[in-house]
Amino acid sequence: MILGLRTACYPVTDMAIGRAWYSKVLGVEPYFDEPFYVGFNVGGFELGLIPDGTPGSGGVGVFWGVLDAALALERLAGLGAIVHEPLKEVGGGIKVGSVKDPFGNVFGVIENPQFDPKSVR
Repeated sequence: MILGLRTACYPVTDMAIGRAWYSKVLGVEPYFDEPFYVGFNVGGFELGLIPDGTPGSGGVGVFWGVLDAALALERLAGLGAIVHEPLKEVGGGIKVGSVKDPFGNVFGVIENPQFDPKSVR
């Protein structure tokens, strides 16, 4: 049984730069910070950075929930990300879009008015 998103790992070529960039993006410092893994708690889910693997748009395919997808994409672009998939509505008021982080990873956002945050465990 799938219980929901728990962890998304993003490979980075420089852990210090990755840690700093994602700290700004997420607005929190990592709760776990080691040379082999940096973990951020994001609303009960985990975004992890790993030093191995190959960064790029094929590596991670997740969407992180936001209240306003347009505003989130604007903020990410302002932090140096490059728009990968412009904002689009996919039905039912759900809006998605994505950017590429400084390492080339795709970072997706989703505004889903039908998602009940109370259902997250």
